[in-house]
Amino acid sequence: MASKSTGARSTPAGEGPDDGPAGGGSTRARLIRSAERLFAAQGVHGAQLREVVRQAGQANPSAVQYHFGSREGLLDAVMAERQQRTERALAERMPRPEGRSLGELLGALVDAEATELRTERGRDCLRISTQVSHRSGIRERRPHAGLAGTLYWRLILELEAPLVPLAPEPVRLERIDLALTLIGAALAERARQHAEGEPTLSGDGAYLADLVSVCTGLLTAPVP
Repeated sequence: MASKSTGARSTPAGEGPDDGPAGGGSTRARLIRSAERLFAAQGVHGAQLREVVRQAGQANPSAVQYHFGSREGLLDAVMAERQQRTERALAERMPRPEGRSLGELLGALVDAEATELRTERGRDCLRISTQVSHRSGIRERRPHAGLAGTLYWRLILELEAPLVPLAPEPVRLERIDLALTLIGAALAERARQHAEGEPTLSGDGAYLADLVSVCTGLLTAPVP
């Protein structure tokens, strides 16, 4: 999920979206891909911007400030591209989440998020996303800047409807927030296992199905 915009500088001519995915030819794209790797490995706030610049093959130490305005602006760009990929995956699975069951909603959400496991870049971004998963805005019903107007946000809101008979509003919102955090953490850990070649206890399909089941149990557990 994207973080709040910080007013990054507009992209110079010739370095826009048509230059291809991060890791392609543009300076901006190379900086984003370098940030993805380092933010995943060292943490969003632990990675040094000078190292991001160096690994992007840039000599100008102010390259991040020039293209993104700040560390937060760079993180915004990383999460915006990650969110676009998830939006496309979600649109293929559930273009209209309204009125769907809790299991269907969670299944579509987890499956769309898990498409990031297929690529090195996606795995890096999953490890970054879990560091900012608390920023969805569901507790206040106000989407974070990167989620406003998205299908992802519509689906998150729809998770509440099946819970209305089961729990009061504060509990419903807290549980949805917790479920999103759990999904982010679970997929980030799976991404780490894949990235480091660590043996897993189950296949990805079983792991994701169990994650949906666990989140369903979390959301529908009896209120004390």
